Amino acid sequence: MLMKAMPMKAESSSGQAQLKRANRMALIRQLRVQPGQSRVDLAHALNLTKSTVSALARELIDEGWLLEREVLITGDVGRRPTPLFVDPTRMLLLGAQVGIGHVRVVLTSLTGEVLSASSATYDTDREVDVCILALTRTLLDTTEALGETQRIIGIGLGLPGGVDQAHNQLVFAPHLDWHHVPFGALLQAALRGTPLSGVAIFMQNDADVAALGETEFNPSPMADPLLLVLVGEGVGAGLVVGGRLLTGARGLAGEVGHMVLQIDGPLCSCGRRGCAEALIGSRALMQQGEQAPTPAAVAKAGRYLGVLLQNLAAAYDPACIVLGGAAVALGDALLAPVRETLQQYAQAAGLSEPALRVSRFGDDAIAVGAAALAGYRLTQPTLG
Repeated sequence: MLMKAMPMKAESSSGQAQLKRANRMALIRQLRVQPGQSRVDLAHALNLTKSTVSALARELIDEGWLLEREVLITGDVGRRPTPLFVDPTRMLLLGAQVGIGHVRVVLTSLTGEVLSASSATYDTDREVDVCILALTRTLLDTTEALGETQRIIGIGLGLPGGVDQAHNQLVFAPHLDWHHVPFGALLQAALRGTPLSGVAIFMQNDADVAALGETEFNPSPMADPLLLVLVGEGVGAGLVVGGRLLTGARGLAGEVGHMVLQIDGPLCSCGRRGCAEALIGSRALMQQGEQAPTPAAVAKAGRYLGVLLQNLAAAYDPACIVLGGAAVALGDALLAPVRETLQQYAQAAGLSEPALRVSRFGDDAIAVGAAALAGYRLTQPTLG
């Protein structure tokens, strides 16, 4: 009987540890959304006892996750509540964009402030190891000036293709011809013996992480669901609903660049004709012999982008659509026909057009989003 009871005790202990971890992370996430709450506020918001919140808060302050600031002046008699905040200086995140021939790395706080950044290039004609080497060097360069009290707790990667979370691999990067690459394991091996050895690595498609950046850093309940569409060499989308990232059964959700918008249209890199990528991506913007996109090409791409966004809005009914990627730098030349197309479809159906804005992180949308992915996985480990 004694031998049978022992696993039950271990299981009970394990369950208590998991519950404590979940409560700790719930405190951090609550303060990311609503900074400055007191222990009493947090206890009410999270349905925990004040003593539990006080004990967890003390641990998190000692470890460097949280900090206390000046006492709020409330006018009430008695002890005034002390506001708590996520510490922006000690627990840090690394986010990396793995682009086509280039990598971009940012160092951020838990709340998304960019503290430093570095970039590098690599030869796309060579094996993936060349990219891993460039990325390793850039990650180490970005963290070279860390202070003694600062700690990297996670590394996020935004990759140019579908990611299979179950098998921890990049399934396919179409513009690099990479197939079934264990990218995270390769990077972990390359970082062995460095100051970043053993740091948790998380990876996801670039559009997915860019969407997470918009929802994890400076979140707004008015932007849920949030749909982000990246337009560069390819076209991809990320969708966040209720704080959860929609990745699909195989990690391939959001490959909207291969939705067909024109029957018998221009040939796409995937082998089909009329895909969004062939009509909107960077190759569609460059006319043969031209050094820069022509106004006519940009306007045409903008109209097709408007059609794509209309289709996605009809499918997902997002509260907010965010545009990101290199093409956004074209400004109103691209965005004006996008908005005009959306307005026309909305008016024809007697509906209001979907809210549309540009990514708040600009050129760093993917890299910052990758840092957000690391924070997301660490503070919500049970979510997809």
